[in-house]
Amino acid sequence: MPQAQRCTLIVEDLAESRTAMARLLSQVLPELPVCEASTRAQAESLIRSRTIELALIDFGLPDGSGLDVLRTLHAAQPQARAVVITMFDDDAHLFPALQAGAFGYVLKDRPEIELVAQLRRIQEGEPPLSSSVARRMLMHFAALKGQAGTSNASGTADGETKWGRRVTDAGGTPPAGPHDLTHHLSPQARARHGMVEEPEVILTERETEVLQRVGKGYTLPEIALQLGLSRHTVADYVKQIYRKLDISSRAEAALEAARRGLVR
Repeated sequence: MPQAQRCTLIVEDLAESRTAMARLLSQVLPELPVCEASTRAQAESLIRSRTIELALIDFGLPDGSGLDVLRTLHAAQPQARAVVITMFDDDAHLFPALQAGAFGYVLKDRPEIELVAQLRRIQEGEPPLSSSVARRMLMHFAALKGQAGTSNASGTADGETKWGRRVTDAGGTPPAGPHDLTHHLSPQARARHGMVEEPEVILTERETEVLQRVGKGYTLPEIALQLGLSRHTVADYVKQIYRKLDISSRAEAALEAARRGLVR
């Protein structure tokens, strides 16, 4: 592709979040233009027509998932660095993203200076990982190592160990074939895959704080001020809460907050 077509890419459906991501990219790769996509279709069109150097990808899109974009980008431009930027730090999102070809995984609620520093590490070949994500991966691989010590007779340990090594490759190479992140997931993650009866949706402490304030009728700027967060971070939390609870309005959020005893 012509040199003029090189760019960085943002895949995010919220305009405020795209603005914040563009600010990050302007500090990491200031010489490259920023391409923005709010849908999967727009992202895939840009992948076909541009050379992507670095992509910041969120999960939730109105016409699909950020995982679909990750797979498309990894297949079409394996040299591109794709980093998931999200509010989710659970197994159900982290490991499928790595399998789909993510080079890094960072959390939106971290300070901007920290996110910039993490993204700059890419130039040194180091995958950007938020600290809580790195800890989760270490715990996961420690568990796999324990499994390997007790499952040699079944012939599964080699495959699991190989997958663990590949996930931490600098290139973010996904495992060959779909085998089997699901049996390494937490009980909540397994429930989302339909593997066990689904329990009540569990919210993080921060999501619970946001839901409580939405239920009390506070606006996004008011919630941001109360919690010491930016407005776009609060908007992301609200979006993730709505998706987790399968709701679509403030009225439904207020009812859910009341049902959980958060509003009296």
